[in-house]
Amino acid sequence: MDRSRSLVGAGSARWLLAIPAVFFGLFFAYPLVRVVLRSLTLDGGLDLSPFVEIATKGSLRRAAWFTVWQATISTLATLLFALPGAYVVARYRFAARRLVRAAVTVPFVLPTVVVGTAFLVLLGPSGPLGVDLRQTVWAILAAHVFFNYAVVVRVVGSFWELIDPKLEEAARMLGATKARTFATVTLPLLLPSIAAAASIVFLFTFTSFGVVLILGGFGYATIEVAVWREATINLDLAASAALAVVQLVGIAAVLSVYSRLQQRHARRLPLRPAGGVARRPSTPGERLVVAGALASMVLYLGAPIVTLVARSLSTSSGLGLSHYTGLFQSGAGPVAPTEAILNSVWFAAAAMVPSLVVGLAAAVVISRRSGRAGARLDTLLMLPLGTSAVTVGFGFLVAFGWPVDLRTSAWLIPLAHSVVAVPFVIRTVTPVLRSVQPRLLEAASILGASPRRVFQEIELPIIRRAALVGAGFAAAVSLGEFGATAFLIRPDRPTIPTAIFRLLGQPGAATLGQAMALSVILMILTTLIIMTVERQRMEGAGDF
Repeated sequence: MDRSRSLVGAGSARWLLAIPAVFFGLFFAYPLVRVVLRSLTLDGGLDLSPFVEIATKGSLRRAAWFTVWQATISTLATLLFALPGAYVVARYRFAARRLVRAAVTVPFVLPTVVVGTAFLVLLGPSGPLGVDLRQTVWAILAAHVFFNYAVVVRVVGSFWELIDPKLEEAARMLGATKARTFATVTLPLLLPSIAAAASIVFLFTFTSFGVVLILGGFGYATIEVAVWREATINLDLAASAALAVVQLVGIAAVLSVYSRLQQRHARRLPLRPAGGVARRPSTPGERLVVAGALASMVLYLGAPIVTLVARSLSTSSGLGLSHYTGLFQSGAGPVAPTEAILNSVWFAAAAMVPSLVVGLAAAVVISRRSGRAGARLDTLLMLPLGTSAVTVGFGFLVAFGWPVDLRTSAWLIPLAHSVVAVPFVIRTVTPVLRSVQPRLLEAASILGASPRRVFQEIELPIIRRAALVGAGFAAAVSLGEFGATAFLIRPDRPTIPTAIFRLLGQPGAATLGQAMALSVILMILTTLIIMTVERQRMEGAGDF
């Protein structure tokens, strides 16, 4: 029986495909096309001068080079710091192992402005290090490792715990040392997952905006920051568009590499269920390894967060809540935090709806298609995940000013957030849909159930938890989104991230403390969502 016809009729399948096609066509492809045209044309004719300007203007050339350089170093540093943690979480059972996996994920989903603010305090002159490392490349690299640590632990660790330990035991019995066993047996099996994780980390650091803007400023501008600077400060839309196109070319190259690595990652390997691999540490050496890895996780991932919370409570008269209460006093600062919180919650709720509708429709269509067709569609719909949010926001700014000027519409902000969030819903729901046993669906069809009823009665209850997880991720992404919002937000309609950025730009200890307090509030909101998501997430499904 043809599974695609037994579950969803041909007409229904076309309608479902039309939902993500129209959404991405209108709110992703069209803005990007307008950006490309804006970079290549002037008064209706071909004009390549913006690209010449990138090659000749020192600040733009430095931004392009620094983007590649810092992304490469950030990726290597993240692998170096996170691989031991991935090994411990994958291969050993210990108290609170599940909690550690969830806690490691929190830095990855924290808004970039929160991460930037946390390291601004940690590496400032009044921080625990006592050395001012702000506005340095070291601050950017440290924050990127913190932000992407979970990618390596999740991607590599999830695969590491599936490798059969008997392969390593056989090598040891034949006389190989632990180092040689790792180099000749384990590492070759891990290389596809390590390369896949490295591709994701490189992509995220290549398109980093909030962290670089807060910790590096214009002195260490990446392409992402330069796009925003040229469009909003220098008012040079042509140069900004050309930079966005250059970045899109780089992103496309990275996504192509990642797609190939995913195919290699999916090849048949000697794997076994994760539950049969992890074991309790039995020797003093193993206990030392586990303790050391966990201690480094707590220290490196916890220090910025603890420092941020402590600084938000630190006042001139000692510990207190004056920074928090000051946020909500009328006329106490340059922004309206209460309005920013309400706006962010409203935008997050509004972004969840299109994200869930488009993501579910896309996941159903992808799960129905097998072979290359499904893989190509999956890769195509993942493009927004790899595309810069700044480019998306800039595209909205260029595309929706004609024939009707919609750039001041508040609805553009949740729509831009949805473009970034939909891939998270797809990645969460698709593996669960693919896990549904075809025999259940075929049996229901044989008993006379229509394709729509088969979906409603069998598949929908199964994917309900995954859909809730996807909705939670969409809300978390919207709450902390800063890149696209920086282009589209109106001064009288701030969000929490833009309010934090404005507070950081104001002089005085009081406004800095309020920025810390508002960052903690955003961190708590995001963490609550993610911890709720972790309770709903099915084990092994939806890990990046």
